[in-house]
Amino acid sequence: GELTFLHPKIHAKESTIICSRNATLEDFLHVVQVLPQFPTDTFITHEVAFDDLVGQFESFTKPENQVIKAVIHL
Repeated sequence: GELTFLHPKIHAKESTIICSRNATLEDFLHVVQVLPQFPTDTFITHEVAFDDLVGQFESFTKPENQVIKAVIHL
């Protein structure tokens, strides 16, 4: 299918869009199957309590903070 974005709305918020392409359903199913074999917790670079998220969210968007994966604790 086709996905369309309203260009001015994307730039107004200085959004970053990261995409992957050329993956098939079989590719995703394979990843879901093998993912438990890898220590994905090592990707977690930042953690925050839900109640503190508003105050810290902006820091997660700054490249200099090197956020790879932020976990929000509920």
